[in-house]
Amino acid sequence: MSALPQTAAWSVDEHELDSTASTEEKLRFALRYAVLAPSNHNTQPWHFIVDGDSVTLCADRLRALPVVDPFDRELMISCGAALLNLRVALSYFGLAYAITLLPSRFDPDVLAQVRIVSDGHCDAALASLLPAVRRRVTTREIFRDEPLPSGVLQQLVDAVEAEGADAVCISSAPVREKVAELVAEADRIQFDDPRFRRELASWIHPRRREDGMPALSAGMTALLDLAAPLLASVVRTFDLGGGLAAAHHALAEGSPLLVCLATSTDDAPAWLAAGQALERLLLVAANAGITASYLNQPIEVGALRERLRTLLVIDAVPQLVLRVGRAKRPGPAIHSPRRPLTELVS
Repeated sequence: MSALPQTAAWSVDEHELDSTASTEEKLRFALRYAVLAPSNHNTQPWHFIVDGDSVTLCADRLRALPVVDPFDRELMISCGAALLNLRVALSYFGLAYAITLLPSRFDPDVLAQVRIVSDGHCDAALASLLPAVRRRVTTREIFRDEPLPSGVLQQLVDAVEAEGADAVCISSAPVREKVAELVAEADRIQFDDPRFRRELASWIHPRRREDGMPALSAGMTALLDLAAPLLASVVRTFDLGGGLAAAHHALAEGSPLLVCLATSTDDAPAWLAAGQALERLLLVAANAGITASYLNQPIEVGALRERLRTLLVIDAVPQLVLRVGRAKRPGPAIHSPRRPLTELVS
């Protein structure tokens, strides 16, 4: 399998797959879509093992974020998003499948086993999302001040619920303001921790080519995306929490819709479900010409996570916070780089 450098992975074309390809070849091709899933800091913390008519999804703990994600919660959410993309591709190519989550009692890194079986699951609704896998993009641009159509909003809610999670939609201006205050407070708390700053700096270093968050990103308005050659050093050395808190507060408060994804429990199965719900929502949004970005800071700070749950008056456990809308100045999608498939599949 050839390595696809940087952003070339996003040019995958379903028409490249030979109709006479074997099941294993189709599985390997489907993984080209799986690896386009989003991940915290673009760590891409997944590894796949292909064996004939099955593929095993494993967590790559070497790509964990011990400061911001000490329990690997977001790591597993990212892997869940990759699993959803795999299901989309398999459904599109007509490969019925059966999934066993967390199949090993002895190896917690084995997250899912997907087997191609004649009487398995094949979802036409998922198959229709395949083009959106390549269109999905995270943006930090300011959104238009206009509500989403009610039909689109319902589609987003349905997408999340289809994967066993809950979607709490926050459109009320006073509640958005309170969530924005939690985001800003979390920014200040996180940047006050030098360990957090060092960890973040290591993932925005300009030497990174196939993972991480590129330091030079055209059109980005958040403080961390300023085009500066010494950005990683600045982040590592200085507490930028105040400025970033103000920037993220404005983004949260000014977004027409915030969405909190929540689950009934807070364990590995719930995290995998949240990841699949996240990606399904993002793909449905992309199909509707809508984009999103993350405001997970209040969930990454334990005390604020409970305050967020109380604010939203929910019994479920908050897992993710997104802002959703249409960019004021839509432009070409800027995709994050991707690691070569040779490093991700064995």
